Amino acid sequence: MRVDRFDFALPPECIALRPASPRDAARLLVLEGEGTRDAHVRDLPGLLRAGDCLIFNDTRVIPAQLEGRRGDARIGATLHKREGPRTWVAFVRNAKRVRIGDRIDFGEGVSAIAEERRDDGALLLSFEGDEPVELLLARVGRMPLPPYIAARRPADARDASDYQTMFAAEPGAVAAPTAALHFTPALIEALAAMGIAHETLTLHVGAGTFLPVKAEDTADHRMHAEWGRIDPATATRLDAVRAGGGRLIAVGTTSLRLIESACDEHGHIRPFEGDTAIFITPGYRFKGIDGLLTNFHLPRSTLFMLVSALMGLDRMKAAYAYAIENTYRFYSYGDASLLLP
Repeated sequence: MRVDRFDFALPPECIALRPASPRDAARLLVLEGEGTRDAHVRDLPGLLRAGDCLIFNDTRVIPAQLEGRRGDARIGATLHKREGPRTWVAFVRNAKRVRIGDRIDFGEGVSAIAEERRDDGALLLSFEGDEPVELLLARVGRMPLPPYIAARRPADARDASDYQTMFAAEPGAVAAPTAALHFTPALIEALAAMGIAHETLTLHVGAGTFLPVKAEDTADHRMHAEWGRIDPATATRLDAVRAGGGRLIAVGTTSLRLIESACDEHGHIRPFEGDTAIFITPGYRFKGIDGLLTNFHLPRSTLFMLVSALMGLDRMKAAYAYAIENTYRFYSYGDASLLLP
């Protein structure tokens, strides 16, 4: 499909720079069947059914934004995928000033060697020393706010907590699974009281999620791989939800993409561990999920393509036009939509 079919006008003021407070006070646009209604995230216990199960991503965002020097050149690096105990693939600003074998000094005793240049221009960085890379990043890294927020304000101390979900447990993401930012322990308790369960899986979200689609046709766009895991016990429990008549509702596009990657042709969710580069566009047949709770996405993005695959492009364009007209807040710190085809 032509990428320009997924374009729409989004006023800059629609992009949220801070999350709602409290988190579950965020607005929620509900699309169920052919109906549309306004609600809030805290209303979820009354919007779902007993026996349903919400699926969360328990990845934890790491301080993956680095600033350093190679000689007299200033170098910026955004780590986006781990490839070994000390190696990360990174998108690098001013990469033309870095040759293979060069050392980049990030300060405070943290440095990395440029080991390899990838076809997309990214560099494979190998961190020097014996300290765990996690400790090095904690010393010199910054929270990697999405570019559409970072362009309008710097990251600050609030983001260290605002940009983590209550489920964050497995370090490795360079972007938050933002639909889960709306959840609080009290909301999870209220859902459980209504017979609505939840499960977690892990998909380490990469910075590639923010890359624009530069191709003119979706068939020519290449997704960056991200690592994920669904353990056998979780896969069994998720299959049992559907067998018992419940619905599987992915919280966030990352949870959805991993479930669909782990699903067989009969709709059974299998244990999974490895990379996925699944790219979901209209025409895709969903096998593993029955609904999606997700934030509002940017024009021409792979995420808007995904929700259009679930609900239909015309339906989503009309819903987004309604959201813009009614001042819903967009993207990572913004409001949410509940999509039940």
